[in-house]
Amino acid sequence: MLDKRALSRQYIDGVWCEGRSETVYSDVNPYSQESIAQIRFASVADIDDAYHAALRSQPNWGKTSAYERSALLQRVAGLLEQKRQDIVQLIVEELGGTQVKAHVEIDIALGMLRAASDLPLRMEGSIRPSMIPGKENRIYRLPIGVVGVISPFNFPLALSIRSVAPAIAAGNAVVLKPDPQTFLTGGSLVAQLFEQAGLPAGVLNMVVPDIAEVGDAFVEHPIPRLISFTGSTAVGRRIGEICGRHLKRVALELGGNNVMIVLADADVEQAVRAAIFGKFMHQGQICMCLNRILVHRNVYDSFVEKFVAHASQLKAGDPADPSVTIGPLINRRQAEKVARLIEAGEREGARVVLRGTIEGCLVRPFVLADVRNDMEIAQHEVFGPVASIIPFDDEEEAIRVANESEHGLSGSVFSRDLEHGVDVALRIQTGMVHVNDQSINDEPNVAFGGEKASGLGRFGAEWSLEEFTTVRWVSVQRQPRVYPF
Repeated sequence: MLDKRALSRQYIDGVWCEGRSETVYSDVNPYSQESIAQIRFASVADIDDAYHAALRSQPNWGKTSAYERSALLQRVAGLLEQKRQDIVQLIVEELGGTQVKAHVEIDIALGMLRAASDLPLRMEGSIRPSMIPGKENRIYRLPIGVVGVISPFNFPLALSIRSVAPAIAAGNAVVLKPDPQTFLTGGSLVAQLFEQAGLPAGVLNMVVPDIAEVGDAFVEHPIPRLISFTGSTAVGRRIGEICGRHLKRVALELGGNNVMIVLADADVEQAVRAAIFGKFMHQGQICMCLNRILVHRNVYDSFVEKFVAHASQLKAGDPADPSVTIGPLINRRQAEKVARLIEAGEREGARVVLRGTIEGCLVRPFVLADVRNDMEIAQHEVFGPVASIIPFDDEEEAIRVANESEHGLSGSVFSRDLEHGVDVALRIQTGMVHVNDQSINDEPNVAFGGEKASGLGRFGAEWSLEEFTTVRWVSVQRQPRVYPF
């Protein structure tokens, strides 16, 4: 069993320590509302200590053998697999994830760690020709230095590891700031795994501050050269602005308003099954979840009928129950936001064809039909188990509606003509599109990221290497150069 009490500390320079804030935070199970852990928040001074520890440790870590860095990440993956059942229980307790969701998140994290273990062996440079006689141009790929990572509450383990693993693999040092609501899964657990795998002290640090107390100190600090943030578009805009002022790099994976387009020739049964998963996985609290389901009028009535029949059978309740598909939302504020969006949809003319219930943090599925794209519920990321189904008359209309959003993270197209589906996918202004599948896909060997207000940069394989490294041109003049004066 994981010792939550021992993990309820800050982790700075290889030491588990109390934060120096006056505020103690209670980590609450969103289903039972019982406190599962408490942590004294980190202060601005703790953040400063963490960044300086990272700065001190990074040069030696950056010079460590690529094979040693690779082996360490493989050991972290082995430890994660060994602790799987304990981590499943933690995900269920701390963030209300179902059993299925917990295993999916662990599998994604394992894939990311194993893919990151290959990155140290791929930090290739090159030698380029020169127009200057006797000169050799060398391009070196090097660590950035210190990276600040801010991870969210919804997939805290996977989305912390997505940045931490490639950053450390590339020879950087990291300060990780998880969401307080999931600090155990997204922060303490990650730090413990790397510590137990033998990572030198100071290479990975973890702080859990109260943003109301520390403000922008984590982002503004002069030491980190890159801030990697996963979270809302509003917060991402602010982080991007701060990084711009301080001339530091930023990687942003932000919100989505993801669309599924069901064309007239689609396999409706398969599209419904995919849409159910793509909408209701983890109660809709995934940036890649379907927010708008666009269905051609020729198959609209059939799709809605089948979708409602399937959604009405999803069991909601205690996520510790393996038969439960819909667990609680992360907090009551999120449930109240969902309720407001449903009310706005009804007020604007949407038809509620499946009316769930809202009890505390538990929201049973709602399905709204005849939604228009200009409705509030279609223009905002719901982050809850509410499906919005929009009819369309022709393909051009569907593409236009899909693109009438400030976001562009993921998407989906269903058609029996696969290559035509690809043609449609290429016209959707989004970073990722899946033909004859739903929108929630994350694999470590492809480019993951969004367009427009859904973010900047890409994660996965060589794209992660680009994010977490820099290049340096070193020229070597092998013979005396003749100068014009």
